[in-house]
Amino acid sequence: MNPIQLFDPASSTYTYILFDVDSREALLIDPVDEQLPRDLQVLREHGLRLVWTVETHAHADHITSAGLLAEHTGAKTAAPAGCGIGGASVQLQHGDVLRFGDQAVEVLHTPGHTAGSVSYLWRMGSSTGSAGHVFTGDTLLINGCGRTDFQSGSAKDLYHSLTQVLFALPDDTTVWPGHDYQGRTHSRIGQEKASNARVAGKTEAEFVAIMDSLNLPRPKRMDEAVPANLLSGLGGPVRHDLDGMLEAMPRPATGYAGDVSPQLAWAWVQAGQAVLVDVRTDAEREWVGFVPGAVPVAWKQWPGMALNTDFDRAVREAAGGGNAAPARRLVLLCRSGVRSIAAARRATELGLEAYNILEGFEGDPDGQAHRGARGGWRHHGLPWRQN
Repeated sequence: MNPIQLFDPASSTYTYILFDVDSREALLIDPVDEQLPRDLQVLREHGLRLVWTVETHAHADHITSAGLLAEHTGAKTAAPAGCGIGGASVQLQHGDVLRFGDQAVEVLHTPGHTAGSVSYLWRMGSSTGSAGHVFTGDTLLINGCGRTDFQSGSAKDLYHSLTQVLFALPDDTTVWPGHDYQGRTHSRIGQEKASNARVAGKTEAEFVAIMDSLNLPRPKRMDEAVPANLLSGLGGPVRHDLDGMLEAMPRPATGYAGDVSPQLAWAWVQAGQAVLVDVRTDAEREWVGFVPGAVPVAWKQWPGMALNTDFDRAVREAAGGGNAAPARRLVLLCRSGVRSIAAARRATELGLEAYNILEGFEGDPDGQAHRGARGGWRHHGLPWRQN
C-alpha cells in the first residue's frame, strides 16, 4: 500500500498521509498551512483519525500547519530534536519509532540540509531487511538533494546521510521526496544510487564542490517561515486581530454569527445575553487555566468520520433551547481561536447563534494576541484566570 501523496503548488511541497487499514489511525508528514482545509477533508473522506503530525525539518519555503492540525484533530506533534522546533510535543532522535495502529515509522537522522533533518522509514510491519517506503524530506530528492548553504547545512554531513544511511536501505525501497519541481512523484533507492546527478559515483570532495557551486537564490519566505515553523506554525498572531470597533460590536464572519472581543463577550455573559462555552480539552484547562462560569465542551472535529455528537448535544443544552428555539447566543473560546471558529460554524449549522471570541485564552500582556504565549486575558480586566 502506498501513502496518500498531496502536493502544494506554491512551494512544490509533498505532504504524505500514512495510515493503518484496520484501525484507521494515521500519521501525516510535512503539512502546509495553506492546505489545512484540504488535509482535513482528505482525513475525513478516508475515515482516518490523525494521531501524529511530523516534520522532516524546519522548513524555509512554507509554514507548517502541524499546530493547527493538532488543535483540530487532537494529534500529537513530533519533530527532529536537532531542529529546535519547540512547538512540537515530541522531540525525535535517531531510531525512535512512531506507531499508528499496527503500523510504525522509524526515525533516521539524515543531517546535511539542516543539522536536525530526519527521514522516516515505513516498512508496513514487514521484516527489518525487506523493502519499504522512506520519506526523505529535503535530504534526498529525485535526481537531486537539498541545498546545504543555510540553516546549519553541511555538504559533508549530507554526503554521509545519502551514502551511508539512505543508500544502505534495500534498492527497492520507494523514495518519497519532500519536493519535486518537475512533476515526478517517487523514485527508488537503487535508482538514486545509480543515477542521482548530485551524488551517484561522486567522492565526498566532488559532492562538496558541487554543492558549494550551486549559488541558489534565498528562499522567498525564509524570514517568515523559519520562525513560525520553530513553533509548529503557531508563532504568528491569531489570524483575526482585535481592533477598537470590536469592543462595542461584532465583526461579521463567514459561516457563523461573527467575531467578538473578550470584553464584549463578557458583557453579554454578565447581562445574561450569552453563554460562554470553552471548547478546549480537559488537559488544557488543567494546565493553562479555567474560565469561571464557562460551559466546558471539548471540540473534537475528527473522531473517525463522525462529527462530535457530544458537542452538538451540549451546545444545544447550553443555548437553553433543547429542541426548541435557542434562548441565548453562544460565545466560544479556545486556546488560539482555531477550534472556536470551527465550533462556532458547527453550532451555526445546528441553528444556534454562535460567535467566536478573538485572541484565544493565551494572549499577551501587551494587548496583542500571540499563539503560545501564556498571559491569559487578565490584561482586559476580565475575571478569567490562569493557574
